This record gives sequence, structure tokens and C-alpha cells, in this order.
Amino acid sequence: MSRCAHICMMAEYNQWMNARVYAAAAGLAPGELQRERGAFFGSLLATLNHIMVGDTLWLQRYAKHPAKFPLLDPVRAITPPASLTQPLFDDFAAMQAHRRWLDQVIIDWAAAITESDLDHLLDYRNSRGENRRQFFALLMHFFNHQTHHRGQATTLLSQAGVDVGDTDLLVCIPNHS
Repeated sequence: MSRCAHICMMAEYNQWMNARVYAAAAGLAPGELQRERGAFFGSLLATLNHIMVGDTLWLQRYAKHPAKFPLLDPVRAITPPASLTQPLFDDFAAMQAHRRWLDQVIIDWAAAITESDLDHLLDYRNSRGENRRQFFALLMHFFNHQTHHRGQATTLLSQAGVDVGDTDLLVCIPNHS
């Protein structure tokens, strides 16, 4: 599998898992999304919000790649979150709709990335200062960050009595038998 094909698979996995997690979260009783559960970000809502903040910040950094990635123009236009915990939405339905939109942007953009784009060293700034890292490695971090925090979200859902079902990437890897 090429690196570009791997990125596309990860984008599809991201969309699939987010749809499952958000559907499960939407079925919770009122107040359960915001309920403090002792997780790193406290609540399920705050955890899902953090994933979206991270995705937004990373996509805005990726939009500075020399390839320009016009498919990231709508994300480029979003005011960057001021912190990793800044609440982006007051309404869960609006948050869920934005998540669906953002996941489609990620899928469309992933399909437009070329192998030659992946070896570029991307300059970006985060809370720790200036950085220069290989674009492909940063993309792997992007998808790993989502998976890591979705794992926390599925644990919080499990604690609330909701089974999200199979969450393995293996489900998205083609079986050639």
C-alpha cells in the first residue's frame, strides 16, 4: 500500500469512527455529554471538542504546505481556536454536523495529496514554538491523535453504558484472501 493510499484509508477510518462515536453520544440522556467522568478532558463533550480543535489546528498548519491544498480553504478561513480546550460549539447537533463536514473535507483533501507532497518539511508553530517536521510523519500524528482521543471517548461511552462496537482499524483494511 502506498503512503497516499494509507492516508486515504486513515481518513476513511476517521470518518467511520467519528460517525459511530457521535451517533452513540447523541443517544445519551440529557446532561450525560457534559458529565464529569474523570477523563483527561473531563467529559465526553470536552473530549470530542478537543479532537475537533486538534483537527482544525493541524489542518490549518497543513494548509501552509507549498502545495497550498485548495481543498483546505474552508478550514483555512476558520478562526483558529485559542487553546486546545476552547469550546467550539454550544449545541451538540451543530458540533455533530461540523464533525461530518470536517471529516468529508479530510477525505477529499487526503485524496488530493501526492507522494511528492509527503517528503516536504513543514514549518509550523505550536504552543512550544517553531517546528520543522516531515509532512508524512505529521499526518501520521494527526490520525494517531484522533484515534488516541476517540479511544478515550469510547471508554467514556462504555462507562455510560453505551457499546460503540468494533473500533479496530482492521475493519477498514482490505482483506485479500
